[in-house]
Amino acid sequence: MTSIIDFFTSLHHRAFGYLEQLGDSWLLGLIARFVFASVLWAYYLNSAKTKVGEGVSGFFSIAPGAYYQIALPAVEAAGGDVDAVAFLPWGLLVVMGTYAEFILPLLIVIGLFARLAAIAMMGFIAVQTLVDITVHQIGAESIGALFDRFPDGLIADQRLLWLVPLLVIALKGPGLLSADALLKRFRTDNT
Repeated sequence: MTSIIDFFTSLHHRAFGYLEQLGDSWLLGLIARFVFASVLWAYYLNSAKTKVGEGVSGFFSIAPGAYYQIALPAVEAAGGDVDAVAFLPWGLLVVMGTYAEFILPLLIVIGLFARLAAIAMMGFIAVQTLVDITVHQIGAESIGALFDRFPDGLIADQRLLWLVPLLVIALKGPGLLSADALLKRFRTDNT
């Protein structure tokens, strides 16, 4: 009986060890970036577009709605006038949050500075969650809870799943099919 267990254990380790070794340097990062692109890129792109003006020139102007989405308490304190909101810290927070929502997902999808972008995106999701709970006052039924029997909490469950591919990218890198890998190859070829 022991020899049968040893045989299957050895077979398991050889087969999956080979598969792990085969895909370790490129597969996990590629899959994580694919998951991020297919699930979250359009979400963040559409969200970011609501925070800037129309057209190419509008990209360089922050829309008043961005202040309402990101810095609502400051807008309310200014009597609803976004021009009266102080640049430091609120205006800077709105500008950085708006352009981070465009830039960080793009960096992750193309795999450029992907580890840093993934870590920054995890921080962005943490701030987004904090704003949703404290500023937009999302109720407990939408927040959900971890380790409950309901997998549909908009905050606890979804955002935890959003963090998984980002964590894979931060720990394992974006994979061989990425701008980071191309830059690394270019640097080693020129040294």
